[in-house]
Amino acid sequence: MDRRYERNVGAISREENELLRGKKVCVAGCGGLGGGVIEGLARVGVGYIRAVDGDVFDETNLNRQLLSSEKNLGKSKAEEAVRRIGEINSQVDAEAVGCFIDDSNAADILKGVDAVVDALDDAGARLIVEAACEKLGIPLIHGAIGGWNGQVAVVMPGDRMMDILYGSEFMEKARGDEEKAGNPYFTPAVISAIQVAETVKVLTGRDSVLRNSLLMIDLLDHQYEIVAFGE
Repeated sequence: MDRRYERNVGAISREENELLRGKKVCVAGCGGLGGGVIEGLARVGVGYIRAVDGDVFDETNLNRQLLSSEKNLGKSKAEEAVRRIGEINSQVDAEAVGCFIDDSNAADILKGVDAVVDALDDAGARLIVEAACEKLGIPLIHGAIGGWNGQVAVVMPGDRMMDILYGSEFMEKARGDEEKAGNPYFTPAVISAIQVAETVKVLTGRDSVLRNSLLMIDLLDHQYEIVAFGE
């Protein structure tokens, strides 16, 4: 095992480290959440990362989006994600997909990976991604943020968690509106780190307490709650 992964051992076994090097992950969205997820997956040693985003960086991203800088404003988020992966870990194969996910392209964009990470900011797109993951038999690691609040869930094919969260009124209050709630650095930093941890568990075959459940975090009052939805 390469020295770069030595500090993983203990939390992640040598066998699991080798397993991660053969795994493929698609990150849908390369903004606040996606940048943190991509950074974490590259450092932990996932062998292939597909970065998907049709947007470019602008000044409003600089307060929180890890991949943004004053030097790359106006550049593709997906391409900058791949560039960053190359700086962190040259052993990781990376692919940029510079478009937004919709009904017409979701299956083609997501196919061929072992897990998909939802780092999107649109409920409709999340429902499309969940449907495509279910069709393809791919686990989905969901994350969302707004202000001081964030949430994470693990969605296995057939669970339809996005239907529960975004196809009903359950999350109407918790969804938040970024323009009203704000979007500081620390919330996507925390939520993206948890998404990376859950992705590692999915890829290495470990159980996750967040399947059929939603972890809800309030960083302002430090309230952490897991809401179970049942199987």
